Amino acid sequence: MRKVPLTLFGMAFGLAGLGGSWLTAANQGYAPAAIGLGLLGLAAVVWAVVLVVYARSAIARRALAQDMVDPILGPFAALILIAPMLVAAPVLPHPANTIAVDVFATLILLHGSWFTGQLIYSRVDFDQLHPGYFLPSAAGGLVAAACAAQVGQHEFGVVMLGFGLVSWLILGSLILGRLVFRPQLPDPLVPTIAIEVAPAAVASNAYFALFGERVDVPAALLGGYGLLMVLAQLRILPRYLKLRFGAGFWAFTFAWAGVATAVLHWLNWEHPAGQAVWAYLVLAAITVLVAGIAVRTVVAVVRDTLLPLPVVVPAT
Repeated sequence: MRKVPLTLFGMAFGLAGLGGSWLTAANQGYAPAAIGLGLLGLAAVVWAVVLVVYARSAIARRALAQDMVDPILGPFAALILIAPMLVAAPVLPHPANTIAVDVFATLILLHGSWFTGQLIYSRVDFDQLHPGYFLPSAAGGLVAAACAAQVGQHEFGVVMLGFGLVSWLILGSLILGRLVFRPQLPDPLVPTIAIEVAPAAVASNAYFALFGERVDVPAALLGGYGLLMVLAQLRILPRYLKLRFGAGFWAFTFAWAGVATAVLHWLNWEHPAGQAVWAYLVLAAITVLVAGIAVRTVVAVVRDTLLPLPVVVPAT
């Protein structure tokens, strides 16, 4: 039985993020809502398929508990909870969407807290840190905040905003310090560096969902740091171009989908000249990125190169 990495849940997360960008554009009058809803439906299907495939592999390998505490891939388990919540909030009717968001947000709260305790208990080596460690508490909390706002639970959303925001501030300094001062990440983990653009963008989207689409001081502060991380990615581009394609490339999708959605909100507030053109360019760019990675994934599946080959131990 091949090992199915938890990073595969990034496919559903990325598709859901793209669906959210399209729905944001639809709310602004630039696109039909059906496209965004269709992408969210596709994300739900992909999530369910990956969940079945992963569960079958983990149970057969008797490695479910081991995967959850794995110092490299363990943080990606949070995607099992985050992706369906992104789908449920805008797609399900009321009150089903509220119930789903409450359930998944509570599970995210519990998992993120447990994962933080696990870091203290297991004493992870500093060199094992990577931007995927944002997922359990920082990303989970910020996404939950936005989803809670969508279903009308403002106070719960503010609580989850605090859960995610402070986690990001603490983890962000540690992870960036590891990336700057310690040896470079191995190639399979290099795509996670793209996640560095996500916290400020996702925090911005949560802030807009909770307090309205306006660029005030907190939103501008988030935007400033987000701009820093986005522009810093240009220097890392040569490293990205040398990578061999793998499931980890889906880290680019959900990170940049968050940025695209935040940019759409900023454009709608600022009303720059050619606003519609800029909005369409942003939407086209994120769609091409996700579609390109999706096509490469399908090719890898057809060629049977997406998942690592099982290790065969010769009989003695």
